[in-house]
This record gives sequence, structure tokens and C-alpha cells, in this order.
Amino acid sequence: MANRWPGGLIRKTPVTPTTSAAPGVWTLAEAAYWTKQGLWPKPVGPSYSATYLIIAGGGSGGSADTNTGTGGGGAGGYLSSTSTLTGGTTYTITVGAGGAAPSSAANGNNGSNSSIGAVVATGGGGGSGIGTASTGGSGGGGYGTFASGNPSGAAGTSGQGNAGGFGQSSTSDGNVQCGGGGGGAGAGGSGSFGSGAPGGAGLASSITGTSVTRAGGGGGGKRTSSSAAGTGGAGGGGNGGAGANGSAGTANTGGGGGGSGTTDTNILRTGGAGGSGVVIISVPTANYTGTTTGSPTVTTSGSNTILQFNSSGSYTA
Repeated sequence: MANRWPGGLIRKTPVTPTTSAAPGVWTLAEAAYWTKQGLWPKPVGPSYSATYLIIAGGGSGGSADTNTGTGGGGAGGYLSSTSTLTGGTTYTITVGAGGAAPSSAANGNNGSNSSIGAVVATGGGGGSGIGTASTGGSGGGGYGTFASGNPSGAAGTSGQGNAGGFGQSSTSDGNVQCGGGGGGAGAGGSGSFGSGAPGGAGLASSITGTSVTRAGGGGGGKRTSSSAAGTGGAGGGGNGGAGANGSAGTANTGGGGGGSGTTDTNILRTGGAGGSGVVIISVPTANYTGTTTGSPTVTTSGSNTILQFNSSGSYTA
């Protein structure tokens, strides 16, 4: 029996469809043709469960130019859970940058958020340089100075990170320490005379098949170089500087940058930049579509395919 085509005509040879005159609107011939090809309506794949890890960019340590030490940057927010992906849906992946090191005496800069669709990890808080430390996924550490008062660290975001440590100040002893930035697993250390204030420890995850610790807070800086400043928290936190610049957090860990310190006048010591974040998705290999943008690193572990996004992109389930 012959095929029935537009206009009610009976033809032995199907009409080859052409582009519709109205954009986005198909003729009956086009609809019939693409339906016959099995490409319309578009098949919707099954939904399936996937595990994810989202870490935001870490905050930077504060910078100082006169008789001051600065707090370490807080780690980027850390989120890990399991969710259902809907077949045929494209999920936008955003990987947050670490906070830039301040180029003048100032508080550190917050890191940028990372996300999968509407699930958002908050950027880490900047360490205190000349004022109050910043809140974030994990909070920045407080500064220390040859003055009075113990500046507090900032709070972290509930379920994502921890608070930064207190700084230390003194009018009689210039060997003061600054607070470490908070980490994914613990608060930043608080300053004390003669000993470093470490960044808070990060959290370990085996989502890739190997245990890796990420989201460590930046170590607190120190005004003088008579003893060491705070070490960065395990998981990419940068070390603080003792009368020196702080070190940067490690890229794609969300580590906070280390604080800095100086006994000089008008000589800038910069905090370390925060480490960029990362987004990792683990899906059953049987459901993996292979449709991505942004060039994620793709590996397998057991029965799962792992996509690690070190920069922004997307995945279509």
C-alpha cells in the first residue's frame, strides 16, 4: 500500500521534506519524515542515580603593608551527595575560581561558587587583612596586629564548611599570629604567641575510586619571621607567610590561600590566592551518555564512569 503524504495525495515516492517557512514550526511532511526516522518525538532516556562532589573556589588570604599579619582564606564550600538525573536533561556545571590575592592592604577575596544546576557550593571567605574576615563556604581567619583585641574569624556555611580562627593582637609582644581559614572538616586554628595557626583540615572523598582530601583552609600569617606561620590545612590549603607573602591554595581543591605578615611600613605582603574548585559526577556506566561540554576528565571505577570537571561545562543525562 502506498504511503499517505501531505495534501491527501497518494504517492509511491515519499516527498522529501524541506525547512519550514516559519522557524520552529514543522510541516506535516517534516513531522512524518522525522517520526519515521525515529528522531521525533525525541526519545527520553531513563532516570538514574548519580553521586556528586561539588567544591567551590577557596578564599584568598589577606594582604598587609604595615606592622600586621593577616588571616588565612577559608576553603570553598564542600557538598557531596546522591541525586537522580533525568534522562535527556542537560545539567550545567559551573566550577568556581579561587579568590584573587589582594594587590593592596586589604581583606582577602572570596572564592566563586561552584554548582550542578541549582545545587550550589558557596565560595570560601577571604582572610582578614585590615577588617573583619569574610563568611563563605568556610570562613576566613582573623588578622593579628601590634595593637589590642583579638579579631574573630568568620563563620562558614552550614553543611558546607567551618569557621575561621581568631587572630591575636598585643600591645607588648609583636610576635603575634593570625587565624587560619576554616576547612571542610574543621575550623581554622586561632593565633597564639610563637606558634603557627593552621588552616582547618579538608575532607576526604573516594568518588573517583581513590581517596583524595580537598577543601583545606589557608594557614594564618604572622607579623614577624622569628618563627613559622600557620600551615595550610590538609586538602590544598596554602601556608601562611611569616613576615612574608602567603602561599596559594592548590588548584581544583578549593583550598584557601595563606595569610601574610610584615613588620615593615609601606611594604606590601600579599596573601595567597585561593585554589579553584572542582565538580565530580559518578554515574553508572550502563547509563553514561557520553554527551558533555567543557572537556571533563573521564575515567572509570568499578561499574561507574567518573566525570571530573576542572572547568565549567555540562553533562546531558
